[in-house]
Amino acid sequence: MSRPAFGGGDLPAVFPDWSPYQDLESAARAYLRDPDVAMEALNGVLKGAAVLGFTLERFVNEVNGVWQEVAICDGSRLILWHGEDVPPDDGPAGSMTSSLRVVPVSTVSEVGCRRRLSRTQNGQIRVDSIDVYLLLSSLDEGVPGDEAHLPPRHDALRFGKTLDDGGAGQIARLEEFARLVASVVGRPTL
Repeated sequence: MSRPAFGGGDLPAVFPDWSPYQDLESAARAYLRDPDVAMEALNGVLKGAAVLGFTLERFVNEVNGVWQEVAICDGSRLILWHGEDVPPDDGPAGSMTSSLRVVPVSTVSEVGCRRRLSRTQNGQIRVDSIDVYLLLSSLDEGVPGDEAHLPPRHDALRFGKTLDDGGAGQIARLEEFARLVASVVGRPTL
């Protein structure tokens, strides 16, 4: 099964599993469409810092094509890279954006993790999906138009995996990432 990709090519509807790879470079090369772009941007900020944990996301957007994301925790920072195909009317065929964001862990005010559990026929409990949010002390960008009268909201980073979108391995790795960030939130940095 495949979905049409931006530019007329076909991309597999199910991407390779990155969860068996413990190092970022190997996981990115196995999973991302543009690992060289991502790793160049990330390595420019990491500058040899240890990657304590990470999570990856990739999906096909019906409008823009491929959307990719890497989130890394090095103990004091969250380093986020995201690449996205540009819509056909916004640039030449094959164009994409590459964005980098660095957030101090000290700005994370809350970590939330919701797991959906189900019982198998033999009674064992399994995790079907996980949703993780990291609430930041910064404010979300204002919404133009009719919603401008709403009070400002705190910025949040959101991540999710399901059995159908990522599988059990990626669910476990995302939960591991959430626990890592939760373990360093509120601790003094050196």
